[in-house]
Order: sequence, then structure tokens, then C-alpha cells
Amino acid sequence: MLNRKVQPKIVDATDFNLHLKPYEYFELDNGIPIYAMRAPEQEVALVEWVFFAGNAYEENNMTAASANYLLKNGTKNKTAFEINEFFEFYGAYLNRNCYNETASIKLHSLSKHLPQLLPVVSELLTESIFPEEELSIYKQNQKQSLEVNLKKCDFVANRIIDEYLFGFSHPYGKYASTLDYDNLETNKLIQFYDNYYINGKCILFIAGNLPGDIESLLNKNFGSLLCNKKDAAPINYNTNSEKEKNHFIINDENGVQGAVRIARNFPNRHHPDFIKVQVLNNILGGYFGSRLMSNIREDKGYTYGIHSYLQNHIHESAWMISTEAGRDVCEATINETFKEMKRLCDEPVDDEELHLVRNYMIGSILGDLDGPFQIISRWKNYVLNNLDKNYFNNSISTIKNIKAEELQQLANKYLQPEAFYQLTVI
Repeated sequence: MLNRKVQPKIVDATDFNLHLKPYEYFELDNGIPIYAMRAPEQEVALVEWVFFAGNAYEENNMTAASANYLLKNGTKNKTAFEINEFFEFYGAYLNRNCYNETASIKLHSLSKHLPQLLPVVSELLTESIFPEEELSIYKQNQKQSLEVNLKKCDFVANRIIDEYLFGFSHPYGKYASTLDYDNLETNKLIQFYDNYYINGKCILFIAGNLPGDIESLLNKNFGSLLCNKKDAAPINYNTNSEKEKNHFIINDENGVQGAVRIARNFPNRHHPDFIKVQVLNNILGGYFGSRLMSNIREDKGYTYGIHSYLQNHIHESAWMISTEAGRDVCEATINETFKEMKRLCDEPVDDEELHLVRNYMIGSILGDLDGPFQIISRWKNYVLNNLDKNYFNNSISTIKNIKAEELQQLANKYLQPEAFYQLTVI
């Protein structure tokens, strides 16, 4: 029994020897790959279907996101109400998400209900009809939501900075307009659905207390689908970045707050500097104790929060600094951000700060490995980015061993003001 009178030993996160639990792998009769993480501790399960059906594959803007959302809104045999009522009856949660290259359907449920739930998911993937009345409601709701959001400076800034970085024709740079929703048609959604769901490329990720017959259960419901008969089509990633780097946009004449975005293009995870720059990024603005937070929030009081991060894209990334500040201090916020960049270029990080960041990053990874759903989510990220377990091991090793001198070299390589776009939207 635990002796609560004895204080537990305090151990640095960097002292842990972390390993990523391996997945089980098998394929269905039609070649759909399955990545599985078994954990019998709790009677819950996750099943996620990932299709190469993101906005990169659409001919008309918003077709991919709309088709993904409306998958749950009517089949040949069930109305949207009946579908939602069915999943609610079993206490299950079925969600849809659309990204740049991929789109997914994710099911959370009690393990014992999978035999009843999976056939209905299969029905969504083969017999969705995108009813006109559901599309009409969806278009109206999306346009109203967009009109409200366009009044918010942070929403506008997020859209525009990606266009500056990649160009509007790039999958990472496009965004919606009300006209795009007006142009949505049922026949275009059905064509996209047929090309990228019924006849598309699919990967399954499953985790939790999986039934003993999970392979035959999945094969029964999804092993005869037409998926994976062909590879995903090539994507046009031609980047057409904005040439002018400094931008100031007035979105609300009476606005008292501005959205600031400072960003530059950056390579993807396969670049040798990517993991190392993650450490540098955390020192700059990646967590609550970062230099940007200490300076611009705690010392200057310009903002409630300022953060920097590398975007989670497959083909290429971007290094982004994001904040909302008072209208009168947006310029000062940008100046202080570049001062902190210059400090990282001019002065090596001291041992105490580097040790703190190492512990924060390893501790965050520990949290991300807490349970089968989190572990399979990390594996999904690796699979979709064509990475393996060596990437995890290299990440841990880099975080633990990178030196202050190397971080300073990276700062001088990447934290040069002329490489960054500066956008202020008020």
C-alpha cells in the first residue's frame, strides 16, 4: 500500500526513458491498412477512417469540407435525424473533419456496441445522398457563421496570413467566401464523394478495448468497399507567396484590438532542422513560460497571450507567431517580438532555461502518450507524414541533447526579420 506520509521522489521529465508503444498492423480483403492499439483497461474504443479527400483534391472551393460534413446528413435509407438519433441511442459520438490532404470520420463508443455501429458507418461511406434540404440548411448556416467571423480581426488574420505564405491557389492558402457556399451543388458533392470516398484511398486507425473478432468485424463491414483500388492523385503544391512582407489591414474602423501574425515559410518534418527548431520555438514562444510571454504579456502587458508554433502540414510548414493586442500597441508588439528573436541570435540560451524547456517538452510528450487514443493519434500523425518510430526516438534524443550553441546557430539561420511576413488586422 502507498505510504502517504512519505513524499514521492521528484524526478525530472528528462530522466524518463520514453518509448512509443508499437501498433499492430493488418489489412482488410480490399487492401485497406489497419493500425491498431489494444488497451483492455476501459470498455471504450475509437475507430477513425482517414480518406485522402481534403481540400487539395477539390475542383471547386469548399467541396471537400462540405462533402465531409454532410456525410452524416442522409443516406438512401436514413434521414439526418435518424442517423443522429441512432448514434445517440448507443451513447456514441461520430465526428467528421476535413483538412488539407485528408478528411476523416471518427467514432468513439463503448466497445460492446461496435457490432451495431459499424454497419451504419459503412452505410454512410457507400450510400450517402446529400439531400437538397440538408445542403440548403448547411449553406445558410455556414454563410451566417462566416459573416459573423469576418468581423473578428483574428479570424481575418488567420485566413490572410496563409494566403501570403503559400498563395490562394495552394491547398494551404485557400479560404471560403459566401459565394463558394452559394456555388455548392448536390451533383458536385456526389461526384467528389464517389471519387474520394467510395472509390478513394482509406486508412483505418483503431484503439481501445477492441473485440477479439475486430479483424473479421471490420472486414465484414469494410473489406468489400471499393477503396484503395488506386493511389491518391498527385497534388499541385505550387507556392505563389506574396512578395510584399509588411501588411496593415483595417477590418473594423472602430475596433480597439488588433490581430498580429508574424510568419515565415518553413520545411516539413523530414528536414533535419525541424525537430531542433521545435526546441528553439518553445524557448521563443511555445509555452507559457516562453520569452515572448514573459516580455509581451508579463512585462509589457500588451496581450493576454502570444504563441509561436510550426504549422502541422504534411508537404511544407510555416513558423507562425500569433497574438491579439490593443490597437495602439500592435506595432510595439511586433518590435518586441523581433527583439526577442535578436536576443536568441546574439546570446546563447543559459543552462537553466534550456533545462526548463527540455522538461516541459518531455513532460508534454508524456501527457500525449497517456492512453491508447493518444498513442494511436501520434502514430496516425507519423503514418500520414511518412515517418516511423525513429522520428519519435530522434525527437526525444534531440530534446535531451541539443546544445545552446546549436540553438543559437539555428536562430541566426531562421530568425531573420526579412524572412517574416508581418500582418496586422484591426
